Amino acid sequence: MSMLTPPGMGGQYRITGDKYPRMRPSRRRGRLVAAAVASAAVLGLLGWGTVQLIDVFTGGGDGTTTARRTTHCPARTAAGTGQAPAAEAKSLPAPGRITVNVYNATPRSGLAKKTADELRRRGFRIGKVGNAAKEYDKKVKGPGLLLGSPAAQDTSLRVLATQLTGASPRADARDGADLDLIIGDAFKDLTRRQTADKAVTTLTAPDTATASAKKTC
Repeated sequence: MSMLTPPGMGGQYRITGDKYPRMRPSRRRGRLVAAAVASAAVLGLLGWGTVQLIDVFTGGGDGTTTARRTTHCPARTAAGTGQAPAAEAKSLPAPGRITVNVYNATPRSGLAKKTADELRRRGFRIGKVGNAAKEYDKKVKGPGLLLGSPAAQDTSLRVLATQLTGASPRADARDGADLDLIIGDAFKDLTRRQTADKAVTTLTAPDTATASAKKTC
């Protein structure tokens, strides 16, 4: 111990300066304090980074991630299902608002009545039933021909087309809202009812598909 060190201080303080005695703590304690502060800062940064990673993978956070996911979800749903966006969906008439005349253009008897009865069970209104006019009799080679006014091409005729796969829609000069289903040579049967009903639901109730997509998001 130096002769200038006051008794009882055990070396904790030492005399510095050349004019009068001045006591200060050892530099070792200052280094320890600085190391502790730096360690606390590093631990804080690690904790903050961990929270951010959890937000990224769990979808939590300040709402920015959620908003971004909500914005992109409808577009991704539309692309994944191949369906048109809700804004492009049209309101189409239900089968109960569509009147269908059923005509048989084949040599096989009874097809018009049988087909009309089945369409009635599926909810369509039935108008005239019988043999096709001369201009179509034995001249329809496919499963069938669907006739309607120009205004019906994107409305009621689309709904009727769900009932007969492969039928050809065509516009004629009629003014009324009735449709004609002319049975052709390749006709075997109407589209399976479960499949047709599902297609009708998709066309006439597009809001249902939109709501389902939102739930998925």
